[in-house]
Amino acid sequence: MGVAGGELLIPTIVLLFAVDIRAAGSLSLLVSLPTMLVAFVRYSRDGSFAVLSTHLRFTLIMAAGSVAGAVLGGLLLGAFPELVLIPVLVVILLVSALKLARHA
Repeated sequence: MGVAGGELLIPTIVLLFAVDIRAAGSLSLLVSLPTMLVAFVRYSRDGSFAVLSTHLRFTLIMAAGSVAGAVLGGLLLGAFPELVLIPVLVVILLVSALKLARHA
């Protein structure tokens, strides 16, 4: 899981609190925002971002992918019904769990 932990937060919000999956995604971002801001400030202060300049190409590719994914996800938000999104989320979680279980 990444810093935001959406793989855990979104299903928890949907399953335990019966919130619409679209709202759960937004709530997950809202809950994660303070953590990400504090981490950004701490990493900035201790110079941990300096390593990114040694991997500039990789950093730019990952940043571009993140921005493209966020834009595409925002554009597709209303395009798919919840009955489609939840099974897709289940598949993603199962694949992630299997990959994690196989990782030694």
